[in-house]
Amino acid sequence: MTLPSLLAFLAALLAAAGLHALLPERRVAPPGRMSVGRRAAGLLAAAGRRVRPRGVGVPLDLEGRIAAAGFGGTGSLDAREVMGAKVVAATAAGAAALLVGAVLPGRLGVAAVVGGPIAGFLAPDVWLHRRAAERFRAVRRQLPSTLDLLRVTVEAGLPLSDALGAVGERSRGPLGAEWRRAAREVELGVPVAQALRAMSRRLPIPEVVALVGALERAGRHGSPLGETLAAQARDARVGRRRRIQEEAARAGPKIQLVVALLLVPSVLLLIAAALAAAFVDSGGGLLVG
Repeated sequence: MTLPSLLAFLAALLAAAGLHALLPERRVAPPGRMSVGRRAAGLLAAAGRRVRPRGVGVPLDLEGRIAAAGFGGTGSLDAREVMGAKVVAATAAGAAALLVGAVLPGRLGVAAVVGGPIAGFLAPDVWLHRRAAERFRAVRRQLPSTLDLLRVTVEAGLPLSDALGAVGERSRGPLGAEWRRAAREVELGVPVAQALRAMSRRLPIPEVVALVGALERAGRHGSPLGETLAAQARDARVGRRRRIQEEAARAGPKIQLVVALLLVPSVLLLIAAALAAAFVDSGGGLLVG
């Protein structure tokens, strides 16, 4: 690989990273649609079900990350399947790194061969983290309005478990699914407090944890659930407004940082690649002229 080609490759890589950093946040895909990343993860999960390494230790927090990503139900992924997917991804990335490393010059090829399997092994963890972050953002968007619906339903006379199921049936997204799951667990004999605590473990964000704690205190002390839910809805709206303001305040410096560290160097590398190509074609005559 010549120097101009290498500079052009680095410029394209920096430009792609900069444009990706400036893209808006993705929304959780509707149930009937699957993104490319979800399809690739599904293929890895299918391969992981075939591999399922028995002698490999499973990290203690992997089950929690799987549940936070929305795959903690019966018939979904388990920790050993994810470990199998990590092994498959590391093997595939290592094979691809060997092919790429044979083309890259010097230490860059060695770094690709060493880093490829590591990146492949960590790719499922990154995907789980992104899925969990998308779910948490969707829950925070839904929480104030669904809490208002839950308050109205409770004040109409339904018990909390039935109200959770009724509102969950009329709500889409991860929050509605979690409320429907909690209502089904109560129907099967699980205590309401235990079902709510399990929901907070699957959605370990401060808003849901505070909601579950407030509902438990209201049930223990006999406080009106309507007032508790109204207060939680107000707190959720205040928290969402504060996060929007914080994100807006961070957007300007983030854009400037991306432009300064990624987009501008990519343009300079393209100019350097063009100058290097012209210098090589002229045989060094540019310096003499």
